[in-house]
Amino acid sequence: MAPPLILPKLILLILVLCLLFQHKNHNKNTNSNANTFNSINIVPIHSFSSFPVSLSAINNSHVSESSSSDSSSNFLLEYDFYRDSCPHAEHIVRSTLHLLYKTNPALVPALIRLVFHDCFIQVHFSLERFTSNDSLKGFDVIETIKAKLEEACPGVVSCADILVLAARDSVVLAGGPFYPLNPGRRDGSNSFADIATDELPSPYADLTQTRASFKSRGFDEREMVTLLGAHSIGVIPCKFFENCLYNFSGTNEPDPSLDTQFLNVLRSKCNETDALSTSASAYSSHASPSSLVEEQQEITTDSGESLSNFGTLYYRRLLQGKGILYEDQQLMEGEKTRYWVQYASNRTLFHQDFALAMMKLSDLRVLTKPMGQIRCSCSKV
Repeated sequence: MAPPLILPKLILLILVLCLLFQHKNHNKNTNSNANTFNSINIVPIHSFSSFPVSLSAINNSHVSESSSSDSSSNFLLEYDFYRDSCPHAEHIVRSTLHLLYKTNPALVPALIRLVFHDCFIQVHFSLERFTSNDSLKGFDVIETIKAKLEEACPGVVSCADILVLAARDSVVLAGGPFYPLNPGRRDGSNSFADIATDELPSPYADLTQTRASFKSRGFDEREMVTLLGAHSIGVIPCKFFENCLYNFSGTNEPDPSLDTQFLNVLRSKCNETDALSTSASAYSSHASPSSLVEEQQEITTDSGESLSNFGTLYYRRLLQGKGILYEDQQLMEGEKTRYWVQYASNRTLFHQDFALAMMKLSDLRVLTKPMGQIRCSCSKV
């Protein structure tokens, strides 16, 4: 009577072996992709358990009717969206970015700021709005990645998805956290060149103005302080803070809130002659200080610090009165914002909150099918 029992056992054994084989291959592929970056800081998945799938900002009169008519459209975004249509999409984005990073590390802060600009003014990646004045860096990186994806999966992956994925991987390269994203965005056809600079937070804004700017996009004070932590990397042209060094509020004196030693360091790198020649143009523009690419004097914000200091270095400097931008140092003037500046002593909390804030930023009023389009080139509609 024993032989009839052998067949079921063999079937069960074969199934177990198949599952083990599949698991082994999955781990092999995962490890291969993970090796693209060193020491990735992954925020525990339970941190996102209360984070909604759709995080559209409040109504914006500049958003086209078709893109804002149904806020539930964000639910069409899906984790691993390209698993069937372009299964290697995220790997292509990551590997291409990594290769470019080896020769040009400056692309990391450029892409983080680019995604902030694009999502904050809600244009769904409309490259042509910037090509006339080259006001932001990072477009060439997006175009390079897009070309690679077009070779592998023509007409499938949107420029909007490429941007948020590349920015996420740039955060990792900068020493920040890895966070999950739901692709499925489509590209817009509108250009918002006339409102772009007015919609962005100004480097000269006081706390009330900065708070209002972020609130208009649905961000509270904690999220605002978190996102500004990205100012810990990259460069800032002197023209965006020189008034604090030589003529604060028309007094012909420096900003009294600046640390004296730090003031002297900044003055040594941003001389008064340069300040006088550029102050007029600086005040005539609301553009973000990280957006200009002109040849000029500038300050490196990270000063070669370890990647482990991503974000926290920025907050430590604010506590010491060493904020480079007036907009940044103003965070110390509010009770709530000053409380959150204490991220300086809690790197884990900052990484968790930064991941959540970037997920929310990446999800602002996205276009999903049937709205929008998939561009063949990110610089052409």
